[in-house]
Amino acid sequence: MLTDYINGAMRHAEYEQEDGRWYCRIPGLQGLWADGSTVEECRTELRSALEDWILFGLVNGYPVPPVDGIDLTTAKVA
Repeated sequence: MLTDYINGAMRHAEYEQEDGRWYCRIPGLQGLWADGSTVEECRTELRSALEDWILFGLVNGYPVPPVDGIDLTTAKVA
């Protein structure tokens, strides 16, 4: 489920280049962004930041919005 959430969120990522640097974010996931010297580096940094963002949110009781129908805050672990 977590992998599906991350992959779904990454599909929504938006990228832009400014002054030779790449910047990316995922709309709807507040405060989550990354940058890199290449689009691949930016994507890798964004994925890492997303993992940290999810963990921080869940551990500290912050809302983690559903992505593509996957809601981590209501998921039950068997």
